Amino acid sequence: MTAPTNLLYSDVEEALRSSVADLLAKRSGPAAVLAALDSGNSHDAELWRTLVEQLDVASLLIPEELGGVGGSARESAVIAEELGRAVTPVPFLGSAVLATSALLACDTATEPVAKLLAALASGTATAALGVPLSTMPGAAFPTALTVADGRLTGSVTSVVDAAAADVLVVPAVGPDGPGLYSVAVGDGVTVTRLIALDRTRSIADVTFADAPAELLAGPDVAPAALETALVTGAGILASEQLGVAEWCLDTTVRYVKERYQFGRAVGSFQALKHRMADLWLELVTARAAARYAADCLATGRDDVAIAVAIAQAHCSQVAVHAAEEAVQLHGGIGMTWEHPTHLFLKRAKSDEIALGTPGRHRARLAGLVDLPGPVA
Repeated sequence: MTAPTNLLYSDVEEALRSSVADLLAKRSGPAAVLAALDSGNSHDAELWRTLVEQLDVASLLIPEELGGVGGSARESAVIAEELGRAVTPVPFLGSAVLATSALLACDTATEPVAKLLAALASGTATAALGVPLSTMPGAAFPTALTVADGRLTGSVTSVVDAAAADVLVVPAVGPDGPGLYSVAVGDGVTVTRLIALDRTRSIADVTFADAPAELLAGPDVAPAALETALVTGAGILASEQLGVAEWCLDTTVRYVKERYQFGRAVGSFQALKHRMADLWLELVTARAAARYAADCLATGRDDVAIAVAIAQAHCSQVAVHAAEEAVQLHGGIGMTWEHPTHLFLKRAKSDEIALGTPGRHRARLAGLVDLPGPVA
């Protein structure tokens, strides 16, 4: 009999949340993010270094014997939730989640994998997974990149956090079939940063021209390792979306208590009360879905794919709805560049596409639970 799942935050998780929240409040509040964007900086390298060195956010998923702290997806989900609450421009999703999860699904006893994981855990390197950000769990192994004589050729679009990466973990087709390769960003690698809707999350096109590539996993491991990375990324992304929605609701409730019209706080108007109550109910269910997905990833439950599909399908839409309501209920100020609500709307819309749209996750869920899928 399967043990019941505890969706409550543990004392360790709450302490981790508090530490991250305190640091972000001092270093990366919405005003600081807006100022950085105005200066053309969409990646805060110094903040990322502080998060890695002081709070070990890059090594949470990495076992102690490989230089990490031996945490789980539950702790990583708490980090993602706080980063979403502050729309923090750091490469957590690309490096600490996607690339790290792909490496951990390989044979970690081999020197190339162990060496790269140790570098990521120590903060001496940052990585990115060489697939488009829109790639979802269950997708076919990519064939656009090829390896011959240890050289990688081809291009991949919209790679999250590639512009901040020192190393790319790339799925490609080699002489023996599908494989995962590590490619150092340097000779033969061109990273072209894109102007994205969400400027707080860097994406880039990457072109490889006979770039030196080192094999990390062969055909027997690479497809499953890539799938593990995508499932883990999608599950933890749900917690980031939860953080986005939480900030939007909390900020909007605070605003409507302070904004007066006709001698009354606008939050006392029944129509607005109903809208915020509905949003709160959505947030409660989103938290349950995100927490369950994180717990399934941490414990390796059999229904992890189902839990992640549900979390993504639901949390994506809740985050977008919360951000839309935040913009509307803030009135005129919510429409301005100076107010940070647009940052959260853009992050929510970007996350809605990342690692699969809600509709695609619902279609995947139908197959996972043996229900008829959507009719084309």
